[in-house]
Amino acid sequence: MTPTTSTTGRPAHELSDDELEQQGTTAHETRNWVFLNGTAEQFATHTARMLELEQEYLRRHPMRTWQGSGGAAGEQSELDVLKQALRGILVQITALLDHEPAATGPQTSSDVADPVVALLSRIAESEGNRMHKLEVHQAAREVGLERSALAKLYQSDPPLLVTEQSDRVLTAAGRLRLSEASA
Repeated sequence: MTPTTSTTGRPAHELSDDELEQQGTTAHETRNWVFLNGTAEQFATHTARMLELEQEYLRRHPMRTWQGSGGAAGEQSELDVLKQALRGILVQITALLDHEPAATGPQTSSDVADPVVALLSRIAESEGNRMHKLEVHQAAREVGLERSALAKLYQSDPPLLVTEQSDRVLTAAGRLRLSEASA
């Protein structure tokens, strides 16, 4: 499933209990994909929706989760539950705001003469001329290489990159392309 930002669904307070539980489960199942592959906008939208669903679930069923019970023996008021939930949200927001971007920042295609060469150079600089597939996708975004152009690196004859399980490996043809570019 590929999460999108075009719709966020009905407000959580309008969902039935079954719908709320199903959408919450789906949000958690897709979280890893959004975290690793999504855009900043997709991540922000997913985070907001997931928190909305979680807070509504916590409001309806405060004693079903550790957040609602807080591990305490007694009953908590709805206000205490909401305060505790808001503190958790603030911790998450603060962590996102405090995150320092990479020192050099993403490059755009106008910053890079040849994004293919820039990507192949990054892979060549990695140990064993290989990178994890997610790192390759991130590097491709940073140098301004479109997904379709990245795919062509695997499909060219001979291929410039090959897959080995979760790694992407620079081939002899890829190293030749780099040496031709530096000449």
